[in-house]
Amino acid sequence: MHKYRTHTCSEITKKNSGATVKLSGWIHRKRDHGNLLFFDLRDHFGLTQCVIENSNNFFKIVEKIKPESVVCVVGQVVNRSTDTVNKDLFTGEVEVKVSSLETLSESKDLPMPVFGEQDYPEETRLKYRFLDLRREEMHENIILRSKIISFIRKKMTDNGFLEFQTPILTASSPEGARDFLVPSRVHPGKFYALPQAPQQFKQMVMISGFDKYFQIAPCFRDEDGRADRSPGEHYQLDMEMAFVEQEDVFKIVEPVFFELFTEFGKDKKVSKTPFKRITYKDSMLKYGTDKPDLRNPIEIFDVTEVIKRDDVKLDIFKKLIEKGGIVRAISAPNTSSKPRSFFDGYNNWAKEEGAKGLGYIILEKNNGKLIGKGPIGKFFSEKAIGELAKICKLKDKDAVFFSSDKIKEAERISGIVRQKLGKELNLVDSKKFEFCWITDYPMYQYDEKEKKIDFSHNPFSMPQTDIKNFDKANPLSILAYQYDLVCNGCEISSGAIRNHLPDLMYKVFSKVGYSKEEVNSKFEGMIKALSYGAPPHGGMAPGIDRIVMLLAGKENIREITLFPMNQNAQDLLMGAPSTPNETQLKELNIKVVEKKK
Repeated sequence: MHKYRTHTCSEITKKNSGATVKLSGWIHRKRDHGNLLFFDLRDHFGLTQCVIENSNNFFKIVEKIKPESVVCVVGQVVNRSTDTVNKDLFTGEVEVKVSSLETLSESKDLPMPVFGEQDYPEETRLKYRFLDLRREEMHENIILRSKIISFIRKKMTDNGFLEFQTPILTASSPEGARDFLVPSRVHPGKFYALPQAPQQFKQMVMISGFDKYFQIAPCFRDEDGRADRSPGEHYQLDMEMAFVEQEDVFKIVEPVFFELFTEFGKDKKVSKTPFKRITYKDSMLKYGTDKPDLRNPIEIFDVTEVIKRDDVKLDIFKKLIEKGGIVRAISAPNTSSKPRSFFDGYNNWAKEEGAKGLGYIILEKNNGKLIGKGPIGKFFSEKAIGELAKICKLKDKDAVFFSSDKIKEAERISGIVRQKLGKELNLVDSKKFEFCWITDYPMYQYDEKEKKIDFSHNPFSMPQTDIKNFDKANPLSILAYQYDLVCNGCEISSGAIRNHLPDLMYKVFSKVGYSKEEVNSKFEGMIKALSYGAPPHGGMAPGIDRIVMLLAGKENIREITLFPMNQNAQDLLMGAPSTPNETQLKELNIKVVEKKK
């Protein structure tokens, strides 16, 4: 007989009745019935109920042993009585009558229980993550993660992609977040950077003559944590292809995601391919965001021209328009019966979110014609209401909210109002995965804080303006072959067709203030590689963590990550970041300067 087990804790059924078995695992929970003591034995695979009689020499040991201690038991498989069968458990028709027991490892008193799915403070869960991961739900989340990655690997290989590994210690790159820097002992005063993404390396893989590359790549960004983003590291499906256009990338990726979400989506309906294409401009207009949740049918409309009409007397909106503002309307279907408090509540909430307020109109039919009710309804003529209803696709008993401000703020507010309405009116279908592509991103944006032009996305993307006309073009009007894959309001991936022309690369960077010399210095390897014959190429990098989070039905990325940091970028289990000793600092030629209070 094997030293530890003949079976796992999920294998034993009626067919094993009468057999002597050996099982090893953790004591999940105990139930003392006086003359009998029951305990559930748990391993990675499942649970088996064990029973020990008080006449057994090991009875007192089991009585005293603490939950989560590891034991090895030998016993006979017996059938449970009909009234004690556990139909929710694969092994629920049998139990093991223990004849001998060996304690392999004793547990201390638990800081948090493993049995049950009670909520415990995140600090405790992360500090004792090894216990947290024993809980059934967490255990299943991590297993799901492994299965998803295996599925992706197979699909990529089946599509002709080769898996390579790119360097972890590299040079700093302008990916949009702060780098994690690693001091060099051999080169005092110089630092490596941990890659925010393998961007330059994967492009050089294409330049090196390979056709399709992928890796499950660790990425490191020194940025603040939030529910859908780790503060330190994350994993992405990094991929790149040679001699492709944007649609070629889409055609490769779409079947992979359709099959992935069909396989692990728990019978949820998945968008059929091809996925919907939406330009960035249209997405910001219709949904107020570049990561729209298409399960929500509510749309946003620009009604600036309606407000400008002579038969609309909304002076406060008209003054905002004169100052360069716009007016966006968010439909609220079938809400006319809602109390005044519903509409006023939205107005107050919007103010808390930074808006100047939300006007609203309730539409009702009167003698066959739509009229506007509510505080500002009286400022609209019948014809203006008709025009508003036509533009916003409004009908009897609908309402409409208005957001008026400068374009960025009006988009932001209308987007979060749409999102809130969709949830509160139960319009979001939770049994669907709705995918879409957001395309045609602006190459540049104006940084209000820094008062300068900056990249809006990936600086290595191919602009949609040829090199001859690039200098003449207004930077803020230049679009790029950049795209995002979005599912249920979550950005899963960014990607782009890359700029493979060094002369155009210089021009692209010059718009944000980089000289040719600075580009050569900062991106020496990339520029050098592009100068020796680079194929047109493109790709993307879906986030593994967000994919798993969606498929697991979780809203917090720490629920699907083995050993995550907390939101303060601390590893509570291992005690990182930690203070280096003086010897380490001396070797690295580093002196720590205490921050002034």
